[in-house]
Amino acid sequence: MSALIAGEPQPDRRNAWPGAGERLFLVGSALAALMALAPILGLVYFALRGSGALWPHLIANVLPAASLTTLLLLLGVGTIVTIIGVGTAWLVAMHRFPGRRLFEWALLLPLAVPSYVMAFAYLDVAHPVGPIQSGLRALFGITDPRGLPFPEIRSLGGAIFLLGVILYPYVYLPVRALFLMQSTTLLDAARTLGAGPGPAFLHIALPMARPAIAIGVSLALLETLNDIGASEFLGVRTLTVAIYTTWVTRSSIEGASQIALVMLAIVFALLLLERHARRHLNVAATPRGGRQPTERALRPLAALLAMLACFLPIMFGFVVPASYLVLSAWQRIGRDGLPGDLWLWVGNSLTVASIATVLTILLGLFLASAARMIRNPGIQPLIRLSGIGYAIPGTVLAVGLLVPLAGLDNLIANGVRSLTGNRIGLVLIGSGMALILAYSIRFLTIATGGIESGFARISPSVDMAARILGATPQRLTRDIHVPLLSPAIAAAAMLVFVDCMKELPATLLLRPLNFETLATHVYGEAARGTYEDGAIAALAIVLVGMIPVIILARTGTRGRAGAAWFKRRVPASP
Repeated sequence: MSALIAGEPQPDRRNAWPGAGERLFLVGSALAALMALAPILGLVYFALRGSGALWPHLIANVLPAASLTTLLLLLGVGTIVTIIGVGTAWLVAMHRFPGRRLFEWALLLPLAVPSYVMAFAYLDVAHPVGPIQSGLRALFGITDPRGLPFPEIRSLGGAIFLLGVILYPYVYLPVRALFLMQSTTLLDAARTLGAGPGPAFLHIALPMARPAIAIGVSLALLETLNDIGASEFLGVRTLTVAIYTTWVTRSSIEGASQIALVMLAIVFALLLLERHARRHLNVAATPRGGRQPTERALRPLAALLAMLACFLPIMFGFVVPASYLVLSAWQRIGRDGLPGDLWLWVGNSLTVASIATVLTILLGLFLASAARMIRNPGIQPLIRLSGIGYAIPGTVLAVGLLVPLAGLDNLIANGVRSLTGNRIGLVLIGSGMALILAYSIRFLTIATGGIESGFARISPSVDMAARILGATPQRLTRDIHVPLLSPAIAAAAMLVFVDCMKELPATLLLRPLNFETLATHVYGEAARGTYEDGAIAALAIVLVGMIPVIILARTGTRGRAGAAWFKRRVPASP
């Protein structure tokens, strides 16, 4: 009792709540886990229902090429994000040079640019008659549009480059946080023994950062697997693109499901890597009493190179596409004004994103409360399973959801028909609820992780005092937890909302007929080659995507603040 009066945290922060409260949390968590697993079960159903004749065609014509392309894409993107993310994190965390304070938050700006918007912009910017090649030809006095050798952006190499320069912040953020939290004891000992900056980095700092690197790379690769717009625009036939074309173009959902199962094998391999790395995430944390890292001033030439190394990723990952979008949008508005349906697209995007955010936050609050209040050993596996949706690419998620949603739609329609005699058609799929459900499944782990980080700041003695005074779990959540969690809930809601606004694969496949969002409009204009007409919608998406980057920069990109933001996005491992 003395510890409670002193307000000291107790070792076990989960306070058992027996009776109906525990059963409610267990049943709700089981339903959330089942909701997350429903797409996988749907994929298995479709794959088994398909004719065995599809497999010879897939094995001979689709899977080898698409699998090889996907693996090469993952290898290339993984290499780029590791080099850029680790290199820039080491520079800004451990060195002093002009502009370092600016670079430490500006290096996060590529997070605001979705991959399909990046490809949308570069297809026009890097075109033979685009500004980059035209400017280079004018500089060298070349008149022939084909007289300048220039890398082809519509290629696997182009996709690797573009995805690499927008996904490296997933590595930069946790690695930089880890560098800032590590003690200087080992580094000082290495310098005392005569090791220079290079050997100290390679043999001491880099091995300690390996867990954070592995987690950041795995998350970047999951985003790469989720990409469909950039890969399709650039002519790269990955497994994701093969799923989409097999379903939409060839009308074979069975074949799409069989390809999706192959893709899920890659996803689960990445999850195993992430889970293994997370076990050792704290090996490089600052020990008690250890000194924080000291910044090393760079000489003029080294400082110039450091500035260039930090500026180039920002330029290619944000400045070039954002500048193109601003210029193209300005020209489009000056010539033809705003598109007539712009506000319709904005309204559709805001509506589905807002509804999905509210649903996702409520589910996340329920699961985080269950993790805190219930001691039952079965609750944690259920919560981890409910967060697996973030690891499932949007295309795979959309294909797998069709079976459970179609069955539920038929059940609702048959029930209404038997009661009223009216035919109501497809309620969930036709109304957009399928899209909202897909968003909630995919981004539930962000909501749960964000709210759990807020719970970690609330002493368990608060819950114990409420129990002594007779509070029910519902009243405790409503009157105590929610007010105290409001900053964490707001931050999680912002992240979920922005991700819903930017999501393309699931939106393309599950949206109702004639339902356009900003993302699908950009995709349609890029597919038609009318890039300037889609620039306004693409710019709107980038501006929305800058919200979390600005908030992250304001709330702190140093040490544990950056690590806490990053952990909210790490998918749960089953």
